Amino acid sequence: MRSNTTARIARRRSFRVAAAVLTAAAALTLTACNGDEKAAGQADTAPAGSSSPSGSSGGAQDSDAKDTEGGGSAHAGVERCHTQDLEAAFATGEDALPVPEESAGGATTATIVLMNKGTSSCRIGGFPGVDLTSINGGERWSLARSSQKWSPIEVEAGQSTEFTLNLAFTKEEEGFYQPAWVEITPPNETKSLKIEWPWETDSLVDQRSATRPATFVNPIG
Repeated sequence: MRSNTTARIARRRSFRVAAAVLTAAAALTLTACNGDEKAAGQADTAPAGSSSPSGSSGGAQDSDAKDTEGGGSAHAGVERCHTQDLEAAFATGEDALPVPEESAGGATTATIVLMNKGTSSCRIGGFPGVDLTSINGGERWSLARSSQKWSPIEVEAGQSTEFTLNLAFTKEEEGFYQPAWVEITPPNETKSLKIEWPWETDSLVDQRSATRPATFVNPIG
């Protein structure tokens, strides 16, 4: 009985994420047309980006620029995706809001969709820099990255790709971090995309100083 229940939860989660990606992609397309894990749920690597005076998360640092994780030569001649040609949005469809599982200690995932709003295909892959900014004084949190493997992918003009954030939510009144904004620096870029944190009432466990935080970023591609 327990395994059947787990399977149903997994299927519902898969459907929510799939619907969320389609919803976010559709929203980004409309905007463009109007003109302009580690298995235990923990990260075990250095931050994907670091703060800088200009406000960039520094996501270009150590972002696997050489496409070493799986055949960059397959995309020879295709230029990498630049920040100015991308648009970002959380997947927040009706059935896609992150639902912390009590059995997982409040852990869940959220999907961020990146749309190529340029006029030609571009290549992207690796870890974006992701910096959260809090509501209480703008304290920044540069998310660590997972140990997941990745391969570069080609995104056609008007099409989208995505990556996920592992999040550790909490209902405690102490030791929490409430994001207000998310800054995303695409791999090998220095300029960031800034989007609003969509869950005003959902706080994260404050693990900014943790060596293996449960809130972290997974790769694109």
